[in-house]
Amino acid sequence: MIRPVATSDSKAIADIYNWYIENSIISFEEEPLAMADMASRIARADDNNPWLVLEVDNKVLAYAYATPWKSREAYRHSKDSSVYVHQDCFGLGYGQQVMESLIDEIRKTPIHVLIASIALPNAASIGLHKKLGFEEIGKFKEVGMKFDKRIDVVYLQLML
Repeated sequence: MIRPVATSDSKAIADIYNWYIENSIISFEEEPLAMADMASRIARADDNNPWLVLEVDNKVLAYAYATPWKSREAYRHSKDSSVYVHQDCFGLGYGQQVMESLIDEIRKTPIHVLIASIALPNAASIGLHKKLGFEEIGKFKEVGMKFDKRIDVVYLQLML
């Protein structure tokens, strides 16, 4: 089942996200988030900034969301999108399902462009986004630093 996020999902989402923080370069955050911090992020969700969760047997196993890409008013029709899947569920199609639903929700808004920034290497995420119609538009070299490693970031966009 895919549904809008609820504050009660904060712990499950924080657990999924914290795995990425602690074990990968996919998130540029370096310290795990407390459940309250995730709840604060979730609280900003609205019709123009949706958060969706994919639930199986009452357990959140993936989530996707859209947030403002930049704060200046002229960017109001562009959103940054993200998707995360529980580490035990890679390759099951959950990321694609929740992202397709997110894109469907975004199409109901005035949003014109979805942007994905992906730390490299991450062939799975790039493949998912391209499958959903995102196109690669640029790459920043060595803009991130995590685990004593300089990290490139690729940008993809989907015109809605």
